[in-house]
Amino acid sequence: MKLWTKDKESLKEVTDFTTGQDNVLDLHLAPFDVLGSLAHITMLESIALLTKEELALLSLELKKIYNQIISGDFKIEDGVEDIHSQVELLLTRKLGDVGKKIHSGRSRNDQVLVDIKLYLRNEIEDLVYQIKSLFELLIFKSEEHKDKLLPGYTHLQLAMPSSFGLWFGAYAESLMDDTITLQSAYRIINKNPLGSAAGYGSSFPLNRTLTTRLLGFADLNYNVVYAQMGRGKTERIMAQAMSNVASSLGKLAMDATLFLNQNFSFISFPDELTTGSSIMPHKKNPDVFELIRAKCSELQALPNELTLLTANLPSGYHRDLQLLKEKLFPAIGTLKDCLRMTHLMISAIQVKENILSDEKYKYLFSVEEVNKLVLSGMPFRDAYKKIGMDIEQNKFTYSTQVDHTHEGSIGNLMNDAVKENFKTVLTDFNFEKTTEAIKNLLKN
Repeated sequence: MKLWTKDKESLKEVTDFTTGQDNVLDLHLAPFDVLGSLAHITMLESIALLTKEELALLSLELKKIYNQIISGDFKIEDGVEDIHSQVELLLTRKLGDVGKKIHSGRSRNDQVLVDIKLYLRNEIEDLVYQIKSLFELLIFKSEEHKDKLLPGYTHLQLAMPSSFGLWFGAYAESLMDDTITLQSAYRIINKNPLGSAAGYGSSFPLNRTLTTRLLGFADLNYNVVYAQMGRGKTERIMAQAMSNVASSLGKLAMDATLFLNQNFSFISFPDELTTGSSIMPHKKNPDVFELIRAKCSELQALPNELTLLTANLPSGYHRDLQLLKEKLFPAIGTLKDCLRMTHLMISAIQVKENILSDEKYKYLFSVEEVNKLVLSGMPFRDAYKKIGMDIEQNKFTYSTQVDHTHEGSIGNLMNDAVKENFKTVLTDFNFEKTTEAIKNLLKN
């Protein structure tokens, strides 16, 4: 079944090629297609394109379909082009001509647009709560290990003392900023395109403000041409926000891979979280972190892939846009997997103590000794030169005690401030509004 079929069918080869993976990927959109239809028919009744009785019949059947989808008892049948066709087919089978009225004032173009926005809105909420869980774990680990020092590096050369408190806390704060970029994506996604039809509006007196409220959108895409132009832009902005999260996870994975190396030996993991070698019985490989690193590199390439798919398209709908789903939808699952596995690994991490007591790390403390001389009254450049000469002449002496007290330093992590800022970021999403709207839409 195709919503656009008149009296002639396309060749099977054409249908197969143009449909692509829609019958699989559209299952991600299935519950959201029903939600969009529920809002749309409520609006159609308000402008007298449906009777109250027809609205009641359609609503009842749509909610049955929604429950089938949520329970996993739903499929897109062979020969049915997409989720929109499947839902309309089920309604028409059950309700006859009443089912055919559901598409009035609507195009598949704005159906796809609203489905994707509702889907991405839901996925962002899920991602944010996964990030929150990892953020809280990192803050906990930062506090738990705040007094344990480790080397800090620049150019992968020994630089200055750091701490596990700083290391864990740095990634927590990084995820907080990544969540702000997800919030920016959410604000763009959380606008209603429904009613733009094929991208040029409708001669029906559609009430787009009503569907905006019913679906819990913060606002609507006002200009109908721009609403259609949002296809591609929306996915690209989502991908960019995801790539920021991936960048943080990938860097953390790289650090962990290095720190687990025997030449570092700063951290370790239970055997069940590492893998072995087929010929080297001593090996404990960080395969989980290596795969997180690789997958996160792929995720960081995603915005560029989506940009190239859409870069030379004029305004209006083009079938090229269909390929966005094939890139973006699986990537969301990949990012969730990386968040979940990072949480698992960090929850079981074992941290080595007294790392900097080893004399090989003594030059980490050169700046500490320079600063001591400055605090005693020596000009900085003279103090720098003196310590440099002591190092060259093998006269350098040092203490492993550090006294960093400024905001965000070893002795003053400011984790409470970071937690408060993250709490504000979460509050600004206002997920409760959308949750309440959808709950009301599904009420019997």
